[in-house]
Amino acid sequence: MDISEPERNTKYSLVKNAKWVVGIFAVASFLNDFGSDMIFPLWPLYVTLVIGADMIILGLLDGLGETVASISQAVSGYLSDRWRKRKPFIWFGYLLGSASRVGYATSASWQSLVPFRVIDRVGKMRDAPRDAIVADVSADENRGTNFGFLRTMDHLGAVCGIITSILLFSLLGYRLIFLLASLPSLVGVVLIILIVKERKVDDSKRIYRGFSIQDMDANLILFLIISGIFALASFSYSFLMIYAVFQGVATLFVPVLYLIFNVVASLMSLPFGKLTDRIGRKPGLAIAYALFGTICIASFIPGSFLLVIILFIMYGLHRGAIEPIQRTFVSELAPEQYRTSTLGTFKMIVGVMALPASLIAGILWELFGYWATFSFSLSLTGLAMLLLCLVKERNPTS
Repeated sequence: MDISEPERNTKYSLVKNAKWVVGIFAVASFLNDFGSDMIFPLWPLYVTLVIGADMIILGLLDGLGETVASISQAVSGYLSDRWRKRKPFIWFGYLLGSASRVGYATSASWQSLVPFRVIDRVGKMRDAPRDAIVADVSADENRGTNFGFLRTMDHLGAVCGIITSILLFSLLGYRLIFLLASLPSLVGVVLIILIVKERKVDDSKRIYRGFSIQDMDANLILFLIISGIFALASFSYSFLMIYAVFQGVATLFVPVLYLIFNVVASLMSLPFGKLTDRIGRKPGLAIAYALFGTICIASFIPGSFLLVIILFIMYGLHRGAIEPIQRTFVSELAPEQYRTSTLGTFKMIVGVMALPASLIAGILWELFGYWATFSFSLSLTGLAMLLLCLVKERNPTS
C-alpha cells in the first residue's frame, strides 16, 4: 500500500510504503528472536537442572520478566506519544536484549539471573513504539495481515534459533550458546539505526498532556480487563515444557517440542492475521482462547508421547493466533493520537498479570500437581471468552 504525500511529511517519513516499513521491522524481529530462541528452549532446563531452582523460582523468574516487560512497554508508549519519538525506544530495546544474554551465560545462581532477566525484559520497550508505527502505516483492510507477517517473522527467527540451539548444544553447552545468542540482535540494532529514518515533529504538534484513563472509552476498558483475565490464565511456556518431561519425554527432546510449537506459530500467524481482516477480530480472538482452553482440557487425558506433540502443535496455533489479533484489536480500539500509549498500557496489563499467573501456576503445581495449574487456567479462559461477547469492534469487517 503506497503512503500518500501528506503521510510522508508527517512524524516518521520512514520509508515510501507500508510494506517497506513492516519489512524493516520484520528483519530486526527475525534477528532478535533468532538470538532469544537459542536460549528459550534451554531456559527451563537451565534454571531447574543447572542452576538448581524449583518450579516456584522458575515461575517467579518467568513472571517477573513479563511484568518488567509490561511496565517498560507502558513507559515507552507514554513517552513515545509525549515526545513523538519512536525509533530510539526500538533500537535500544534490542540492544538491552542482546546484553542480557551475556549475563545469563555468566550467572551462577538464580539470584544472579534476576537482574539480567530484568534487563532482558526491559528491552521489550521496543514493542509498543514499533507496533504503533505498523498500525499507523496500515489500512483497516490489511492491518491484521501486517501484524500477522511481523509475528510470522518473529516465529521464523525463533525456529532458526531453536534449530541452531539443538545442533550446537552438544558441542557448546548452555553458557556458550547463551553468549552466541547475543550477536543477532546487535545486527538488528545496526539495521534500525542506519536504515530507519524518523522525521522530527514540529513543537506545535507535540503532545504535552499525558495519556490517561479518560482517553479510553468503556469498550476499550472492557477489552483491557478481559485481556488481563486471560493473561492471568496464561502460564509460561516453561510449564508446558516441564509437563512434557513429567509425561516421560526425554530431556534432550524438549527443545524439539519447543521447535514444533514455533514452526506452527510461524506458519499460522499470517493466515490468522488475514483471517481476522475478513471475519473480524472478535471471532479470531475467540478461536485463540478456545485453543488454549482445549490444551488445558487435553492435559487431563493420560499422557502419551503423541498427546504431548499434539499439545505443542495446539499451543503453536494458539500463539500464532493470539499475538497478531490482540495487537490489531488494541490498535483499532485505541484513540489514534494515543495509539502507542494504549498499546503500552495493554502490554503492561498483560505483563503485570504474568507474575501472579506464573507464581500461581508454580504454587499449584508444587502443592497439588500439574492438573491444578491447568484447571485454574481453564476456568479463567472460560470467563474471558464469555466477557469477550460484550466487546464491540470498530473494524469495518465487523
